[in-house]
Amino acid sequence: MKDTTPLDQGWNLHHDGESVPATVPGCVHTDLLAAGLIPDPYLNANELDVAWVGRQDWTYRLDLPEHRSAHERTDLVFDGLDTVATVTLGGTELGTTRNMHRRHRFDATGLAGELTVRFTSAYTEAERVRRLVGDRPNEYPEPFQYIRKMASSFGWDWGPTLPTAGIWKPVRLEHWSVARIADVRPLVTVDGTTGRVELHLTVERTATGAGRPLTARATVAGAHAEAEFDGDRAVLVLTADDVALWWPRGHGAQPRHELALTLADGDRQLDAWQRQIGFRTVELHRTPDATGTPFTLAVNGRPLFVRGANWIPDDTLITRVTPARYRTRLLQAVDANIDLIRVWGGGIYEQDAFYDLCDELGLMVWQDFPFACAAYPEEQPLRGEIEAEARDNVVRLMPHPSLVLWNGNNENLWGFRDWGWEEKLNGDSWGEGYYLGLLPRIVAELDPTRPYCAGSPWSGSWDHHPNDVDHGTHHSWDVWNRQDHAEYRATVPRFVAEFGWQAPPTHATLRRALPDETLAPDSPGMLHHQKAGDGNGKLRRGLERHFDVPADFDRWHYLTQVVQARAVATGIEHWRSHWPHCAGTVVWQLNDCWPVSSWAAIDGDGRPKPLHHELRRLYADRLLTLQPADRDGPPRAALVNQSARPWTTALRLRRLDADGNLLADSTAEVTVEPGTVRRLAVETGSEKEYLVADADGLRAVHFPVPDRDFPYPRPEFDLDLTDAGDGAVDVRITARTLLRDLLLQPDRLHPDATADRGLTTLLPGEQVTLRVRGAGTPDAEQVRAALYCVEPS
Repeated sequence: MKDTTPLDQGWNLHHDGESVPATVPGCVHTDLLAAGLIPDPYLNANELDVAWVGRQDWTYRLDLPEHRSAHERTDLVFDGLDTVATVTLGGTELGTTRNMHRRHRFDATGLAGELTVRFTSAYTEAERVRRLVGDRPNEYPEPFQYIRKMASSFGWDWGPTLPTAGIWKPVRLEHWSVARIADVRPLVTVDGTTGRVELHLTVERTATGAGRPLTARATVAGAHAEAEFDGDRAVLVLTADDVALWWPRGHGAQPRHELALTLADGDRQLDAWQRQIGFRTVELHRTPDATGTPFTLAVNGRPLFVRGANWIPDDTLITRVTPARYRTRLLQAVDANIDLIRVWGGGIYEQDAFYDLCDELGLMVWQDFPFACAAYPEEQPLRGEIEAEARDNVVRLMPHPSLVLWNGNNENLWGFRDWGWEEKLNGDSWGEGYYLGLLPRIVAELDPTRPYCAGSPWSGSWDHHPNDVDHGTHHSWDVWNRQDHAEYRATVPRFVAEFGWQAPPTHATLRRALPDETLAPDSPGMLHHQKAGDGNGKLRRGLERHFDVPADFDRWHYLTQVVQARAVATGIEHWRSHWPHCAGTVVWQLNDCWPVSSWAAIDGDGRPKPLHHELRRLYADRLLTLQPADRDGPPRAALVNQSARPWTTALRLRRLDADGNLLADSTAEVTVEPGTVRRLAVETGSEKEYLVADADGLRAVHFPVPDRDFPYPRPEFDLDLTDAGDGAVDVRITARTLLRDLLLQPDRLHPDATADRGLTTLLPGEQVTLRVRGAGTPDAEQVRAALYCVEPS
């Protein structure tokens, strides 16, 4: 049987004659941080003080004693090297690497002594390749498209510039004889309740194993298969009866089954492989209809409105993202009623633990190939690396039932058409051959059970603009960049794969990242932790369309978070109310990689913004919304039912004035069938009145004018605190006036505190109870200081 020796202890990091202990897996930055040799790059403007790290060469060393294995062959296996490395063992150079996204295996039979991994600066390699292939346009001033490395490690409009180096995934010695399992590709399908697994096995043999009859045996869900073969490949087919289907969360359960494979030479077992799989079908409906080209995912034959969020690397220093951290973040996604995670193309193929958790939690995964916002050369040395990387990762990820879509790139087809690239390229290659040629061929060859899309956005053909709202996927960025969020209602795309609105991180995150700063929107640290072009200007313009811009920072902080939540709500409510024409929204973005003003719902320290709580409402199975008069006609209430059961409810509509006087009140019984939307006309009043809709505990409000023009009363409320046990406190608030977008910021009570609700609107006389955990025993004065709501101008 193959045996394995992990190589995760005893490493040292060397540079300029100096040495420090190294953690493997890890990276140079984290080792230097642990040794106290650099400041935390996430605090203040320290990012600038550590910029030199990414421009140096670094060497990892390990004394590797003779292993004395009785096996014929010993391989040195790196699951991930970041990025340009020369590997030497006992004075023998084993090889070089130029791609952090793939695995590397070297024959180390009979070798021992010092193992060295010498990393060349990513900048050095990128500039070398640029000189070879010529300059190409991109949207950021860093050479990330010339090296197969996490693009956003070079900085993005939400991320720091910290290109890392290091042994970022596990490394080990594998000792084996006769043959080993090289690759396993399970093609998993299901017909009714009959599951089928077509298992494609590739083996590598030693010289003594060449031509030798070997036996492969596989089991899954009570089914068995066996094959004897004397070559390098075998196919085993397993048919399992009465299998339960894997469903996305909210649509059913997520049963998984162990698929186990062994390789044997007679009675001697040589190697083994196992994964958890799920039985389900996935289709992407793209047949043109009367209004364009749909983009509708269907799982197990059921068309879905996708309730998604974009995922970026959860830390720019990616080796700090542990399985426990993945679980925390993905559970936050589940808590927000998200059912799809798009792994964005400027990041990485995430680690196995990420996809295992998505399988468990029922989170569908849309996986971008790592290309983003740049023209990518199609010449060598990049082309060969890209093909090897794609083959490696398609095979690695295809066992996961959560994976429902492969996507060729982020915004590169759009960039070619609209961002001036075509003229600058003057006929040079730019990646089209990858997205419309190489990658779809690889997916069709290796993983034909899943759909592939050439890019996002993409209309499906050059016959239409790549970002056409009527065809395929759409990225809606003109609104954030140039308009009021009400303009989301101007269009109904077939599928919204990106849209979003910025807000600063939570107060406690700002205080940790900028500990000595007097906070202001334009204070030095706030500006350094704002990476978007004219980001603060766009924040200000988005704010002043609705509110007078306050001079007080805490008030500015609250209002910008309110506008973020309202902006995203405006888009999702509008687009969900147009199901099935619009078949999904994937908000930009779920998470952050450091403390920064950004579009994220969860900030860089893992704290939820008000947007996170708002997504829980927006992505619930049942949504109640009030839509103002727009391109679709007069004001209306929309009731969206994405559950599997009919929704019969008493819809109450009230019209009130600013002082809380009831001007109109009606109730109607409404039934909304499963998977449908019911729209009802409503009447609005004057600019000094507002509309409230309630149904089964859901609430929607509509104010006819911007907040600064509405005659809000001065907010008044009563406050009671009750010990709820287990370290929790119940905060009961009784409104004496209209309280719009009431928010308790729990991190102002304690950095670890959380609250179970976000923005809440109360009418005069209504109560709400907020449960706060981790805040200790705050008094009423402290809680009042952490409470905010909309106030009169």
